Amino acid sequence: QVQLVESGGGLVQQGGSLRLSCAVPGLTFSSYTMSWYRQAPGKERELVAAILSTGTNYADSVKGRFTISRDNAKNTVYLQMNRLKPEDTAVYYCKAVYLRTMYWGQGTQVTVSS
Repeated sequence: QVQLVESGGGLVQQGGSLRLSCAVPGLTFSSYTMSWYRQAPGKERELVAAILSTGTNYADSVKGRFTISRDNAKNTVYLQMNRLKPEDTAVYYCKAVYLRTMYWGQGTQVTVSS
């Protein structure tokens, strides 16, 4: 069974940085589109960033502050988050998609204090 293992969440002050990691052992990782989503309390899960073979996509709210990247040799995708804001507080989830196959991670909490 494929497991996506997220790490790197935590508590940070406004303006600070965090880097999330999502390790995906056991997949033909390079074939998968990888993305990060987040879900704040009382809100729907939303796409934060995605990395495809053709490039990257970002939510407007994080453009210029967040960077998604991947290391296919390590089967890992990253989300570098800079200039964090309290409204970035959420559980962040990693997702892997290839054709009709989809996997989600268990989520990692990011809390930004003001």
